[in-house]
Amino acid sequence: MADQDELLSQVEGAILDPRAVDPNQDLVDYSGMDEAEIDQIGRVLQSIRNWREADQQMNLIFINHMRPNENDMKALRFLVICKNKGLVATPGSLSEYLNISSASTTKLLDRLEEAGHIGRSPHPSDRRALMITITQKTHHRVHDTVGRTHARRFDVAARLTPDEREIVIRFLDDLSNTSDEAQERLDAAAGIHPPA
Repeated sequence: MADQDELLSQVEGAILDPRAVDPNQDLVDYSGMDEAEIDQIGRVLQSIRNWREADQQMNLIFINHMRPNENDMKALRFLVICKNKGLVATPGSLSEYLNISSASTTKLLDRLEEAGHIGRSPHPSDRRALMITITQKTHHRVHDTVGRTHARRFDVAARLTPDEREIVIRFLDDLSNTSDEAQERLDAAAGIHPPA
């Protein structure tokens, strides 16, 4: 059992280390870096992984508490913002925000209304439209879970200097773009080509 624990520990510790994952440097050229620099980059990647896992855990807690799926959560956050800013949310605006069909939006709204998370009423100025509002109870629950977590994240970002924030923004944007590039490579390998 101790040998297995040691093995798992070594693998887990090396999972983001290019020296273990890509020893021949087929994908990552780290030949000009010293060990300390490679270790530091590994710590950056591990920190991103830790944050992603913490974010997923927070979402799971929220989902288990309120039972929404991912689009339901996005819809509830959208409705919180609309309420806080005094904006009128409609099925059309929610459909556009979530980038889903009107039929899917109707099903989503039916689920949320049945669970007691939203209400639908006539639009105040357009007789053809409906207005969607988040219930006070759900607004409070979202505020207490997602809102408090976001506030703590805001505090973390606020502790950075303006120059440090710009570095983090550039880094995370560049990191996000790697996902787009990976999707393009997967699509190309599957023979899927983007429209011209």
